Amino acid sequence: MKILLASSEVVPFSKTGGLADVCGALPVTLGPLGHEVIVFTPSHRGCYDKGVVIEPTGINLQIPIADRIVAGTLAKTHLPGSNVTVYLVEQADYFDRPGLYGDQNGEFKDNCERFTFFCRAVLESIRLLEWKPDLIHANDWQTGLIPTLLKVEYGDNPLYENISSLITIHNLAYQGSFWYEDLELTGIDWKYYNWQYMESYGNLNLLKSGLVFSDAINTVSPTYATEIQGIEQGCGLDGLLLERRNDLSGILNGIDVVEWNPETDSHLPFNFSADTVIEGKRNCKTDLQRQFKLYENERTPLIGIVGRLAAQKGWSLILPVMRKWLASLDVQWIVLGTGDAEYHRVLESLHRSYPDKFGLNLGFSNQQAHRIEAGADMFVMPSQYEPCGLNQMYSMAYGTIPVVRQTGGLADTVVDATPAAIENRTANGFSFTDFTPAALESTLSRAIDMYHTRGDVWQQLVQTGMRRDWSWTASARQYVDLYQRIITRTRQAHQA
Repeated sequence: MKILLASSEVVPFSKTGGLADVCGALPVTLGPLGHEVIVFTPSHRGCYDKGVVIEPTGINLQIPIADRIVAGTLAKTHLPGSNVTVYLVEQADYFDRPGLYGDQNGEFKDNCERFTFFCRAVLESIRLLEWKPDLIHANDWQTGLIPTLLKVEYGDNPLYENISSLITIHNLAYQGSFWYEDLELTGIDWKYYNWQYMESYGNLNLLKSGLVFSDAINTVSPTYATEIQGIEQGCGLDGLLLERRNDLSGILNGIDVVEWNPETDSHLPFNFSADTVIEGKRNCKTDLQRQFKLYENERTPLIGIVGRLAAQKGWSLILPVMRKWLASLDVQWIVLGTGDAEYHRVLESLHRSYPDKFGLNLGFSNQQAHRIEAGADMFVMPSQYEPCGLNQMYSMAYGTIPVVRQTGGLADTVVDATPAAIENRTANGFSFTDFTPAALESTLSRAIDMYHTRGDVWQQLVQTGMRRDWSWTASARQYVDLYQRIITRTRQAHQA
């Protein structure tokens, strides 16, 4: 198969979140399975600073935006360690900016225009490169116009005949909702601005547009695919997703097992495997306590948290438990992340009050992220919703026990340490359902109790998590099967 994958961010060229990780890893895994994959992404500021050779193609783009033509170019490179071709869509006015979607003043006001240009550039490049894919894999709202334009504008062009489309939802909360007048920028007929196609609650909605016009929809975990069909997590699009449920599936993300491998991780002061995990984690924990100036005690449970300081991540649950436990229990915490100013303020106050029990870095350090995963005993992720989540998988790969809320990908990857799961050796962590501080505290207490009193079972959980294959291989095979089903169905529909 020939697959064109389009994404607004791709590791190592640009990144704000898990979308970039997925779109940098999946194509590399598809290649060895015998498929040709080409990736398209904008040439954001900093792309040329990643140590990857990028060359001009000599291909010029002339893209209609509203009533004018905007020029751009294509540059060419490869995903590191692979033969996967990446085309960078260059347009300095749109993409040479300090942020991918916004800056300190908020979202860029012309994001609809910027990503309209990108979507049209992708489709025009098929003609200019004379390379016809069997399927275009779009990702999130930034590429939502690709399936739309493929159907409403390019549908009668023989060059684009039988090209299938798939759109992946990485986080339904981000939909690309814009003022309705921005439809003029897209060049799409106003007859499509209605509740059945591109309108949502009085605005132009680019993700909805992609969901309506794509041949199939998927998301990044099976449980999340089910959850988004309901009102609670449907973000206003649950009706549409329920209507398209037969075209909706979920495939769990994998992780980069080269980057995240405790045996070879250059960020760690001590490397270890499943066979040497007890000594290895002991050494990494001591080093972590020293780095964050916590009191050194091998038996004091150390809880790690890495990620955005945002309500979605369950901070309304974490903070009450953290306050209580810092004041009363022999438990240490380390937090690495940045986000809402109010969480910054509260965490800084707690750090000042308990500097030897609470380590804090209000920023991001890739090295520290790796060291926390390796040195912590437990990793807490009580998310309100979590389409997939990667940190719980990183944790298990590093012998760190995840404590999570059962939602999205967390429910699909973490098996709670119930007596039955312990007996059949499938347990790899602790989980709970209710989104309350009491539920989190109760579950953490179970974990702490097992850590102190049932070391043999604790090590069983560690081994179960470390020995599971978290790589992209299994996920990529599921994507291949999905691609093939979509392509077959599209071609049969055209022949009918």
